[in-house]
Amino acid sequence: MIKAIVTDIEGTTSSISFVHEVLFPYAREQMRQFICRSVQDGKASSHINDVRMEVGDLDMDLAAVADQLIRWIDEDKKITALKAIQGMIWEQGYQQGDFKGHMYEDAVRFLKTWHQQGIQLYVYSSGSVQAQKLLFGHTEQGDLTPLFSGYFDTRIGAKTEAGSYRAIIQQLDLAASEILFLSDIEAELDAARETGMQTRWLVRDTPVNAQATHLQVSDFSGIVLE
Repeated sequence: MIKAIVTDIEGTTSSISFVHEVLFPYAREQMRQFICRSVQDGKASSHINDVRMEVGDLDMDLAAVADQLIRWIDEDKKITALKAIQGMIWEQGYQQGDFKGHMYEDAVRFLKTWHQQGIQLYVYSSGSVQAQKLLFGHTEQGDLTPLFSGYFDTRIGAKTEAGSYRAIIQQLDLAASEILFLSDIEAELDAARETGMQTRWLVRDTPVNAQATHLQVSDFSGIVLE
């Protein structure tokens, strides 16, 4: 019996295009100004130092840090410091009403239904926990954060490593078989299944393949909880 559902975001609950055509360009456009402003407010100081440590140059000036972050955005790197700084920039955008988070209608509908049924809902994304909360808190359908019991990002481990899912299982304090993981990425589903989690593969833009290595569904309406 499924007692908890852990869902990916990009390509699963939200469109890939929203992330790549709205969020990433916004962070890229605002990056240099944000990094320079951090000298005054100090909010991003620890993350900036993490960038320097990641690169191996503790003497990088702020302009070089901003340039490095922009390169990582262009390369779609899953680096924790980048994700944290992006989240801070996106917070500014959400609060100013520059954009709202995209959510698939079917995802919202079934997340609400599962929540009402008493199933615990969690998010696991390469985006920072802060960015996750901002996205679900400022959607076109309103604030969805009350639906979720917790959030996980790359601080718990890479999404393609089984150890990350073992850590999530430990934190949820449930049997692996009682947890369902939703994603559009096969390698992530492979890692989750290795731990004993149940899996569903979201394939929103391609036909369902009955012979796939994980049970595929075209949207959340195809997810039947056992």
